[in-house]
Amino acid sequence: MPHPTTTAIGTWSGGRFMHFGEPLDDDRLVSLLRPGNGIDTVMTADAYGAGEADVMLGRALAGLDRDEFVAVGAVGHDFYEGERAGAKGYPRFTDPRLRGPADYAGYLRMATERSLERCGLDRFDLLLLHNPDRTGYTSEAVWDGMAALRDAGLTDLIGVAPGPANGFTLDLLESLERFGDRIDWAMVILNPLEPWPGELVLDAAAARDVRVITRVVDYGGLFWDDVSAETGFRKFDHRSFRPEGWVAAGLERLAPMRPIAERHRLTMLQLACRWNLAHEAVACVAPTLIQETGENAKPIEDKRAELAAVTAAPVLSPEEVAELRRLGDNTGSMALKGAAPGYDGPVVADRWPLEPELVELGRRHGIDAERDLAQA
Repeated sequence: MPHPTTTAIGTWSGGRFMHFGEPLDDDRLVSLLRPGNGIDTVMTADAYGAGEADVMLGRALAGLDRDEFVAVGAVGHDFYEGERAGAKGYPRFTDPRLRGPADYAGYLRMATERSLERCGLDRFDLLLLHNPDRTGYTSEAVWDGMAALRDAGLTDLIGVAPGPANGFTLDLLESLERFGDRIDWAMVILNPLEPWPGELVLDAAAARDVRVITRVVDYGGLFWDDVSAETGFRKFDHRSFRPEGWVAAGLERLAPMRPIAERHRLTMLQLACRWNLAHEAVACVAPTLIQETGENAKPIEDKRAELAAVTAAPVLSPEEVAELRRLGDNTGSMALKGAAPGYDGPVVADRWPLEPELVELGRRHGIDAERDLAQA
């Protein structure tokens, strides 16, 4: 059964369906996504472009033998019956305004079959539950539905992709405790400038033989080394919503990491990938490939080649891994999504109160929620 390979590229790259940098034209994006030349795992989510990203991936896969690549899909946002809520996107399929638990499995099957059709595939190698709400993390009916997709041959493996923001730590741990016998893969945000909070779930994943894909490995493009404090971001570029000064602050923390990269003849992006892969649970890295603006911007094709050169072979020493984590420490740098201290409002799609049961679950994993998950 094929698992995702060490490096992967997702349809969120290239600026067409998730707004990062300059959007590529069709031919250039198809070439970027086409498996081969060192990157054999491709990833999509059905909600990107309301299915258009799937179609583009299907063009990239056309003519390839099915055993030449690993295809990862993701379903969970209902753009079939749900109404888009501006920048918040489409509702999760578990929204009670759309359906109840008895219909979860039916929706998952429909959405998966539609996504496969757009991609020109008969099955995914891995299918992820995309950006679940509280129900998605805890519902037996949801995970029965996901397992049924595997039983039906629509996917070989199943997993969970929290997000899109940082957090969901205790929620993911709860899913691993309750459904870890079914879950094969999980996706988290992780890089040397954002070790927290993603690092807090890695031991639990490894203990349950759940492999981890890490995204945002590039830290909003900084590890690609062609973003400066003077770089201007296009309107609606997701990075324009980050706090003012984040680029300059990130570059300042990046500087003392450079000698370690130079010691191993790695680019900074390759250093970030190697650091992620040094963690036992992490088996795949999927940074965002961005065509930046300006004369100092690297061609995105060069970035693809840079990522393709990353292998699974260990490079960094334990001491270097620890030093990079110390240099990039971001503990408490933001308010986390999901169940986290400081939120006592109603349950919404990406935030909910920190219940006593989750506090106790955290303690079982060595996490003091008020100390380890709070914004400083």
